[in-house]
Amino acid sequence: MTGKGISVVIVDDSAVVRQVLSKRLADSPGIEVLGCASDPIFAMNLMNRAWPDVVVLDIEMPRMDGITFLKKIMATRPTPVIICSTLSQRGARATMDALAAGAAGVVPKPSTGLKQFMADDSGDIVAAVRAAAAGKVARLDRAGPVPAVAAPRPAAAAPPVVSAGRIIAIGTSTGGTQALETVLTALPRDSPGIVIVQHMPEKFTAAFAERMDVLSAIEVREAADGDLVAGGLALVAPGGRHMQVLSDGARFRVKVSDGPPVNRHRPSVDVLFRSVAKVAGRHALGVIMTGMGDDGARGLLEMRTAGALTVAQDEATCVVHGMPKEAVRLGAVDREVPLTAIAEVIRTHG
Repeated sequence: MTGKGISVVIVDDSAVVRQVLSKRLADSPGIEVLGCASDPIFAMNLMNRAWPDVVVLDIEMPRMDGITFLKKIMATRPTPVIICSTLSQRGARATMDALAAGAAGVVPKPSTGLKQFMADDSGDIVAAVRAAAAGKVARLDRAGPVPAVAAPRPAAAAPPVVSAGRIIAIGTSTGGTQALETVLTALPRDSPGIVIVQHMPEKFTAAFAERMDVLSAIEVREAADGDLVAGGLALVAPGGRHMQVLSDGARFRVKVSDGPPVNRHRPSVDVLFRSVAKVAGRHALGVIMTGMGDDGARGLLEMRTAGALTVAQDEATCVVHGMPKEAVRLGAVDREVPLTAIAEVIRTHG
């Protein structure tokens, strides 16, 4: 970082976005905007003169798209990159490709009303830049090679097991998309039912779940209100909605609902973990992974108090150790393990 704090370069073909983001970041203590560029070619010339700590990058731009530029950055001089992408299905899928290529996070922008939206929600970009600057850039090691497309799931001879037995609750934030990919792609088809909160904007969680579904042996989908928790299925909380687990006789269901943000997040890991503590107790496994802040730490403590096994991703393999670190500080964690060991903990949870 420079002597003035976190240095940032903004790359976006919209003059309005460049203007609003530049002012918001420059007005934030400890952040210095080195410059703005309308496309990656201009950006590289700028960055070669003064390399930033963080790049804020659009995806759809002239002369070179953002994902191609991101891959060039990661291949030549790995640097934290925040994707600033449109709130659309197309934008969401492209953003998933960017996260898979090593982007540190995503901040949404609408296709219309950009100036007002960015002014109202620009606190998100400041938090994202700070988290990216505090994190690690190197791609996380996997337990083994992951194919571009997993083998097709065989047709089930029987419906998946749906019961109030074992349940896995996972919470994560910054760096979590890559970490979840490492975990989910290593799980067998007969894994226990899994519920996940990944801090991610509305519309992006569906695209993320679709990508994980293709790569994984288990089924992965964005949760809908009333979905049953079943073996071989991972439910991802929708962006902008809280998710809780409720008991329904001999089964678990998820409740997806609106409500105020908790710990500045919606969905919130604490909301999920607290609900699992109430209905599953010792039959649950709680996993808190890479992320900035403390969301999930108190909920994980409630899970441990209720008899659940609780696990935190260790500092060495976290992009940002904030959430696991706070959980450990509170005494909420039974075990700290590296990222590549989390799938094995899930497989052996009895």
